[in-house]
Amino acid sequence: MTFVMAGGGTGGHVIPAIAVAREIARAGHVAQFVGTERGVEARLVPAAGFPLAMIRVSGIKNLGVLTKLASLWRLVAETAAQWRCFGQWKPAAVFSMGGYVAGPPVLAALARGVPVVVMEPNAVPGATNRWIAPWVRRALISFEETRRFFPTDRTELTGLPVRQEFFAIPAKKPGAQFTVLITGGSQGSRTLNQAARASWPMFREAGLPVRFIHQTGTAMHEELARDFAVSGLNGEIVPFIADMPAAFAQADLIICRSGAGAVSELAAAGKASILVPFPFAADDHQTRNAEAMERAGAAILSSDKNWTGTNFFELVSDLRVAPERLSAMGQAARGLAKPDSARRVAEILMFEALKGSKSIDSAGPRPKQ
Repeated sequence: MTFVMAGGGTGGHVIPAIAVAREIARAGHVAQFVGTERGVEARLVPAAGFPLAMIRVSGIKNLGVLTKLASLWRLVAETAAQWRCFGQWKPAAVFSMGGYVAGPPVLAALARGVPVVVMEPNAVPGATNRWIAPWVRRALISFEETRRFFPTDRTELTGLPVRQEFFAIPAKKPGAQFTVLITGGSQGSRTLNQAARASWPMFREAGLPVRFIHQTGTAMHEELARDFAVSGLNGEIVPFIADMPAAFAQADLIICRSGAGAVSELAAAGKASILVPFPFAADDHQTRNAEAMERAGAAILSSDKNWTGTNFFELVSDLRVAPERLSAMGQAARGLAKPDSARRVAEILMFEALKGSKSIDSAGPRPKQ
């Protein structure tokens, strides 16, 4: 059987889909990805050994009238092209991570009667997944509060597939030196970078035994590395961390954004965190993710506008001397983890594919190509 993997643009869409594709491949089936040239899928999917069909599509939110009309036309044209591709691929089911990249293959699947299984890793679904919710065969979620957006009898809490290395990270015992990992994602975060830099004089003056591991992104790395070098503090300032599980393992506390991938990795690793949601994320989903983590007792939420050097210093200083609280936060995070998510998602896809093939066969032939 062939399964179409829809969704791209960011690692949060692509990396979980690759994890599911590997499970599909282990079962002897084919995973066919659909994505764009400018998304990270253009690099990650071929590197993982899977075929990638390119489409030209973009989002339609926050655009001018003419640009929005052009984007809608591309959506229609690419959906028609996907409908034709489906005639060749004959997919048994479509797995969608959501986002505008998923639009054409999902619409083509619905038009052809191909089962659609969506994964919604955020507490609040994006526009694409909300729109198609009534027609999906299964909705796979990461937060209990997301159930209300999908048909109850077709929704399952699977969690987001996360690399096994995160689950293998052992609990870190308190030591003489307190290690803080700061990461705003592969591109870095100006807010997190600036707050960290503003906090360095406070840590130096207080003389606290704190070590920093800071992924800055490339844009601000040179200036931050220069300033940190003269701060007298312990740590490393790098543009990109290739081995993030290893960095997690060293950390007593993690300060980061709250995209679906980030909060899922925190849960898998069982790490206490301070979450600073990106305020311009679609539908403010990062805030909803952080709120869910905070309600579970796994994280502390701070808004982007309030995240300053002073807040950075005060929260880290307080948590450094509260090992019991850090341990409780880590345990609460671990309680949200789903270790077998990729395997379970693949099982659901194959099950729905078998059901779909029977229902399609009984209903008659597919539309003529």
